[in-house]
Amino acid sequence: MKTRYFLTLLVFLTTNIMAQQKELTLEAAIPGGTDYRYAANAYTQWWGDKCVRLERSEARMVDPATGDEEVLLTLDGLNGMLKANGLEGLSHLYTLRFPYPDKTQVLVKLPHDFVVLDWQTGTVADRKQMDEKAAHADYSAEGGHLAYTVDNNLYVDGRQVTHEPEGVVCGQSVHRNEWGINKGTFWSPKGNLLAFYRMDESMVEEYPLVDIEAREAKEVPVRYPMAGMTSHKVTVGVYNPATGTTVFLKAGDPTDRYFTNIAWAPDEKSIYLIELNRDQNHAQLVCYDALTGDRKGVLYEERNAKYVEPQNPIVFLPWDDKQFILWSQRDGYRHLYLYNVNGKLVKALTKGNWLVNELVGFNRQRKEVYITATEVSPLQCNIYRVEVKSGKLTRLDNGQGVHNASLSPSGTYLVDRFSTPTEPRTVNLLDTQQPQKVQCLLQAKDPLRGYRLPKSEVGTIKAADGVTDLYYRITKPADLDPAKKYPVIIYVYGGPHAQMVTNGFRYDARGWDLYMANKGYIVFTLDNRGSDNRGFAFESATFRHLGVEECKDQMKGVEFLKSLPYVDAERIGVHGWSFGGHMTTGLMLRYPEVFKAGVAGGPVIDWQYYEVMYGERYMDTPQDNPEGYKETDLRNLAGNLKGRLLVIFGYQDATCVPQHSLSFMKACIDARTYPDLFIYPGHEHNMRGRDRVHLHEKITRYFEDYLK
Repeated sequence: MKTRYFLTLLVFLTTNIMAQQKELTLEAAIPGGTDYRYAANAYTQWWGDKCVRLERSEARMVDPATGDEEVLLTLDGLNGMLKANGLEGLSHLYTLRFPYPDKTQVLVKLPHDFVVLDWQTGTVADRKQMDEKAAHADYSAEGGHLAYTVDNNLYVDGRQVTHEPEGVVCGQSVHRNEWGINKGTFWSPKGNLLAFYRMDESMVEEYPLVDIEAREAKEVPVRYPMAGMTSHKVTVGVYNPATGTTVFLKAGDPTDRYFTNIAWAPDEKSIYLIELNRDQNHAQLVCYDALTGDRKGVLYEERNAKYVEPQNPIVFLPWDDKQFILWSQRDGYRHLYLYNVNGKLVKALTKGNWLVNELVGFNRQRKEVYITATEVSPLQCNIYRVEVKSGKLTRLDNGQGVHNASLSPSGTYLVDRFSTPTEPRTVNLLDTQQPQKVQCLLQAKDPLRGYRLPKSEVGTIKAADGVTDLYYRITKPADLDPAKKYPVIIYVYGGPHAQMVTNGFRYDARGWDLYMANKGYIVFTLDNRGSDNRGFAFESATFRHLGVEECKDQMKGVEFLKSLPYVDAERIGVHGWSFGGHMTTGLMLRYPEVFKAGVAGGPVIDWQYYEVMYGERYMDTPQDNPEGYKETDLRNLAGNLKGRLLVIFGYQDATCVPQHSLSFMKACIDARTYPDLFIYPGHEHNMRGRDRVHLHEKITRYFEDYLK
């Protein structure tokens, strides 16, 4: 009797607790939602070796030994000083910078100004103004110069540096942001010279995107070089603010060449580029004279039968201006190598069947390099110091989760931000030589606490090659009944430079995954061969036939799902965006008997419609690889469609241009198959703001209608 009473009470209490929990909504789960829930954060900057914690209305200096905080600035006080100097104020302090360790000066970015303000005297030490149409602002705290662009031309300190016609772009990112390029201006170490990209794309065909907001719709074309077609030409200029003169590097004919990863020598006399041929299988580290533009020589070369993919510029050792660190995955994993300025290998700084994610900084006095790496697990990113002389590797964090680091200029202190499967975000301040001494700046609470939530688990299965381990994440309804059969949604990306399963919070399960699990679905994600953080062989297994091996691996995930007693093998769906849209469509067409419903967002349909740099790296050109392009052209499989497929794209998508989705619709019409189509006018490759909630409601309804 007592046992029966206890079980009845337990069931009652459990049911009562679940009844008190809130149901997760899309408004709470999706960015842009009116009640979007996200983990708290701690914003920090370094003022020399002093850690400054930035809040909306206060900037506080944190003592790394005790954790005590001292107020440096208040929002009201800063705005009062700005107003006294005839400047507009800020709404928060999150964007402040403290570039001068020995001065009580703060760098303030205003809508049209960069201001260096002394917070003790209330005086302006420097002010650089920008045009109202300015973009890509780049302020050199060392030199006190400001570079920015207006339309397609470059300006420095208000002076127009370039005078180019439409079709030539200066001072902006080039090569469609491949190879880690995300900006177009590069100040020298002391701020005396500015290297910048000049991209002539006048020879590139214009792709006709359309703006429907005008009374009569008008074209807003973009220059889009497709695989195998004429590409743009890039050169690198060096501008001297003191003389107002520009010198261009004498690199030779830029046709079918890529100039990547710009780096300066510490003495500002030399510039280093990593140059690639169009086939992207031969990289050269080339040194140029920054004053004359003369080509001084090749320091390093790397070849690969598939591709070479430099992602980072060289970095000089702060204690030795004759040695620098070079990134390479020539041994199968991305590691750091020490070279001298004559191009001689000094030593490998890191090695092993793991890879370096980031070079965080240096400790000059102790001659140490600080990195983040996957040494613990491919699912993790942890922080290490590397002793240059001995090569000794020492982990500085707790060995769990996904970490990123911000190092003080001297390398004495470090801010460690991380999440684990059970911790949404923790921010710690620590001493790099005594990492066990930790000051916790933030331990965020679960932003979805109080909601009824499913649970996620991770595991491994074998790839289609029968050898390689693949990591998966499975998210199940909170009230899973093992005796019932549940529909499954496979959320897929699968392409290069992306990893969907990690040891971050909830193993990186997204808000929509949780929402759909609560609605009675199993949500499954698998990182197939071709995805990130597993080394070159793993990523390049898909070379010249993107989407084929990846789909085979995803089908191994399907086999695993079918082995689970609570999975309904007759109700399997798939959803993904961009490369994931290609995968979704490919899975629906290559395995039409398996998938009942799918939603493909912004999909690549035919790789010949994708851009030159990415497309040709992984597929070669359509001229050199016709069979590969034919095999991966999903229009050729349009007649296989049996399940319900919804294709979604943004009408202004300049990444996966509308031609992909529209040509697929035409192929399906010709094949007498019947997909569905939905378009977001005014949006590019992804839906932003409130429309992102609408997007996920649309996706949800489709699965509710055709899968559940």
